[in-house]
Amino acid sequence: MDLSKWNDRVERFVQENTENIARDIKRLVDIPSVEDTAQPDAPFGAGAKAVLEEALKMAAEMGLETYNAENYIGWAQVKGATDKTVATITHLDVVPAGNGWDADPFKMRREGDWLIGRGVLDDKGPSVLCLYIAKFLKEQGIAPKYNFRVLLGCNEETGMEDVEYYLKNYSAPDFCFSPDAEFPVCNGEKGVYSADLISNVLNGNIVDFSGGVASNAVPDLAYCIIKANANELPAKERLIITEAGEGLTRIEAKGKAGHAAFPAGTINAIGLIVDYLLENKLYAESEKAYLELVQKLLASTDGSTIGIASDDGLFDPLTVIGGMIRMEDGRLVQNLNSRYPTSTSAKTITEQLQAAAGDAAQVKADRESAPFYISAEHPAIQTLLGVYNSVTGQQAKPFTMGGGTYARHFPLAVSFGPEPTMGQMPADVPAFVGSVHGPNEGASLTQLVEALKIYLLSVLALQEIEL
Repeated sequence: MDLSKWNDRVERFVQENTENIARDIKRLVDIPSVEDTAQPDAPFGAGAKAVLEEALKMAAEMGLETYNAENYIGWAQVKGATDKTVATITHLDVVPAGNGWDADPFKMRREGDWLIGRGVLDDKGPSVLCLYIAKFLKEQGIAPKYNFRVLLGCNEETGMEDVEYYLKNYSAPDFCFSPDAEFPVCNGEKGVYSADLISNVLNGNIVDFSGGVASNAVPDLAYCIIKANANELPAKERLIITEAGEGLTRIEAKGKAGHAAFPAGTINAIGLIVDYLLENKLYAESEKAYLELVQKLLASTDGSTIGIASDDGLFDPLTVIGGMIRMEDGRLVQNLNSRYPTSTSAKTITEQLQAAAGDAAQVKADRESAPFYISAEHPAIQTLLGVYNSVTGQQAKPFTMGGGTYARHFPLAVSFGPEPTMGQMPADVPAFVGSVHGPNEGASLTQLVEALKIYLLSVLALQEIEL
């Protein structure tokens, strides 16, 4: 395919709209859209409804046709000459802000080229880029062969009920890509599994234990209140130990947050506390087995210490993290989140976890989504890959990953940039910029508009293949 005829028009459009893109990302980031209590007209809470309405308002200002599907999901569209559809899908909901931010996470700020705020990269920034693809088609008077639809979801982080609703009530696009991963093209995703490890009623030394903000994020803060005298306890790096009342001690841990799919380099704050309790025998006998179970879970991120490790040679090996812990009705509940390859299954993981837990805990799975894989030889995937390599001068190949995106729910879909490789920021990124799901989540405006060029050319190229 020869896309050279579009290069100048694409370049001019991107330059003219760079500041508008930053402005519009701020419009979305400034609306907190963590899932909240459902309301009759807001299935994922008031914030998700508000941000969807703002995104559709933005699309209407661009002259685009819009539709709101009962605040589950919405879209903007440019009609094509056939009844087939090429779509993008992004999400407007975000994970909770968490701790460690330098400023209000829901007031986007700029530091030079950097946009800082919850969702600038995951996934409000890419949502705006997709609207600008449709804006380009509209402004340039391009009549596409296929309908181009910008799907805007509201429940990706916590359940993906939005896309389930869409597929139940509307036809799936003939091809769809989700800008919610990294370049070049991700054509396979591990399975996603989460579960709670629920202890017996303990009635022991632990008065309270809390940590984490989301199942799919390694917690950077946690605290535990125990029956002990603070001045008798040894100091430990990353722990703050203080009195919490007569005969009570508060142990607070500071770890290092990160995405559950990319746990390398993270430090689990819950694990820091559990290790300290066990090292110093700060537990009742009834609590020991459960604490040892949680310690096994958190001692590695490959599942080897709790007996669920698995590797199929196609995907990267299994990963697992402990996302949240809480005390409920006298029981401790530790949540875990795993990304697993085809060599195991949710059923097998549950059985292995229960075997490891023995009588210390009950395993209750709450999310099971099988791995998916699409051949890299499919023409649509080859089209995206060809555009990416042409623009960047690389010879990149498709890859698989542990992150879970909307792509797994569609008959033919992939994820396609623009996040950093393996969820980790490059070494040369300023210290004030954080990663996806962490504090000070940041995105380079330059890199976002470079991604927009790739997306514009890709959507144009997709019009030239048979779907």
